[in-house]
Amino acid sequence: MSEPLVKVEDLKVYFPVRRGLLGKTLYVKAVDGVSLEIGRGQIVTLVGESGCGKTTLGKTIAGLIRPTGGRVLYRGRDIWRMSREEWREYRRSVQIIHQDPYASLNPTKTIFSTLAAFLRRWGVARSRGELVEKASELLEMVGLTPPEDFLWKYPHQLSGGQRQRVVIARAISLRPSMIVADEPITMIDVSLRIGILDLMLDLQRRLGSSYLFITHDFGAARYFTAKGGGVIAVMYLGHIVEMGPAEDVIHDPQHPYTKVLLSAVPVPDPELSRKKKPIMLRSLDIPSPINPPSGCKFHTRCPYAFDKCSSEAPPLVEVKPGHYAACWLHGEG
Repeated sequence: MSEPLVKVEDLKVYFPVRRGLLGKTLYVKAVDGVSLEIGRGQIVTLVGESGCGKTTLGKTIAGLIRPTGGRVLYRGRDIWRMSREEWREYRRSVQIIHQDPYASLNPTKTIFSTLAAFLRRWGVARSRGELVEKASELLEMVGLTPPEDFLWKYPHQLSGGQRQRVVIARAISLRPSMIVADEPITMIDVSLRIGILDLMLDLQRRLGSSYLFITHDFGAARYFTAKGGGVIAVMYLGHIVEMGPAEDVIHDPQHPYTKVLLSAVPVPDPELSRKKKPIMLRSLDIPSPINPPSGCKFHTRCPYAFDKCSSEAPPLVEVKPGHYAACWLHGEG
């Protein structure tokens, strides 16, 4: 098999916090021992509750957060041991789409100025004429046509969906090898979300970029990942508890946490909704990431937990071809 574009090895990201009268430093274990591979042109989708570490993992892969432990390898090179030139190429090749298009665009800059800054910084275009031409091409690629209707506007003059398309245009302006898309449709009207997902899939086919797609919405995860032939990774308290092809994870989940998440997804058919039986958790309280449970992090809530779950953390093992789960119900593989 060819070398993955990005490889994450036992990644840990801890944030220090001060608690108590003695000022003792404790740590929020946002990412706690994650290993992951993203191939060239592949889609990997991270799904999980808010606070599970999805965004922290994405930002660490993008080079925006330095890890506490473990490594992020890009084309086989540890990104934090790169030379200045290697780091420059890495930062150009891995771009991020932020969740909030209202906050990720400078309100004092026109759309042209926002796009031109990237193009000029990396030498894609120099003269004003070239900058206008390249910026117009980018707007056309993301469906903002005619581009002259958008180039000279400010962010507040655009709708939420139009702003997110500008953010996507900025992300693809350097033809990146990988894009970290952090909840790219959460702040967008529901009627526009499919359009944004289809746009991102179309750009992936045209540019060949890999995606790390971060979402808490299983519907969006299934639509985007299955269409792109990727995999879904389910996170809980800084760990990946299940990973596999999109349809396998949706239709045949192997980890109790994934089953619980899927049981909570609304069903539009009233008849099916009445027949649907919710999975009863042992506890509704999510453990603190400052002091997570021993053993399996989900055992305090899991309806199937037994003695071993509280004392030993299960490894992520292959339970079906290409489908992995970290649960003692599957033994040790």
